[in-house]
Amino acid sequence: MRAVIQRVNSASVEVDKKIISKINQGLLIFLGIHFSDSEKDLDWLVKKIVGLRIFSDENEKMNLSISDVDGEILIISQFTLFASTKKGNRPSFLLAAKPEKAIPLYQLFIDKMEKETSKKIATGIFGADMKILLENDGPVTIIIDSQNLE
Repeated sequence: MRAVIQRVNSASVEVDKKIISKINQGLLIFLGIHFSDSEKDLDWLVKKIVGLRIFSDENEKMNLSISDVDGEILIISQFTLFASTKKGNRPSFLLAAKPEKAIPLYQLFIDKMEKETSKKIATGIFGADMKILLENDGPVTIIIDSQNLE
């Protein structure tokens, strides 16, 4: 499982020219699901993100988590995070989980994030053509891969 996490002042997602979700200060998470991912990957990633200290404290040090700042979360499914560009110029997406596997894991990820944060999670629509608008704060962008545990 791969996540691109952006600390944002605000973010929204639009489908068919309608804003379907929006958040204020918090995290915008683009989530890619690998064909071999399991609930174990999901659990590890949820705990890692919830505990990630990337918000500034009173001394302007990145020392606070999403819970510490009472921030909001927007999760967007993004199979292109597993694009392979090794051969040719057209990306291959063979590493991304197929929808029948990815959709249940995506929903479970959202459910577990809600449980861990005790907050409603904003989302996009799996598989939809989405337009994402965000104001990155910092900028702070972190990439986490559950298979690369360095």
